[in-house]
Amino acid sequence: MDTQGFVQQRVHTYYWRDDINCATTTLKILSERFGVALGDQVLDSALGMHGAGRYRAQCGLVEGTLMFLGIIGRARGLSDDEVVEACYDFARQFEECFGSLSCKVLRPEGFDPDNPPHICEPLTRDAIVFDIEFMSELLDGRPVAARGTS
Repeated sequence: MDTQGFVQQRVHTYYWRDDINCATTTLKILSERFGVALGDQVLDSALGMHGAGRYRAQCGLVEGTLMFLGIIGRARGLSDDEVVEACYDFARQFEECFGSLSCKVLRPEGFDPDNPPHICEPLTRDAIVFDIEFMSELLDGRPVAARGTS
């Protein structure tokens, strides 16, 4: 299955069957794609990372990826400085591609009870495909080039 198909299927399952947030969904999909096991404490730590507990601060799609960069960086032997630099590059490129790191901007309708469930599903799919491309380039040792949305 291609990356987009894999991401679409997994996001849909995690959102609709498991009803988990964007940060946890991001962590789980990245862990599957890159073959890195996640402990329960890691997943527990992401429970409130959907806009900082719905406060609409940093987006959980960003937070989950930043967490995973540290996890995969350690697993692949990157130095602390390399992980920090990768986080910076990721944040810069995510902001360039999607327009913000903030849930308030990315989800302008907020968390109103009248919103349809999982309103960010299309954004989540696009962001996780972006994440996979970013991480693949990072782990292949290629310079991580700026890219647009698919």
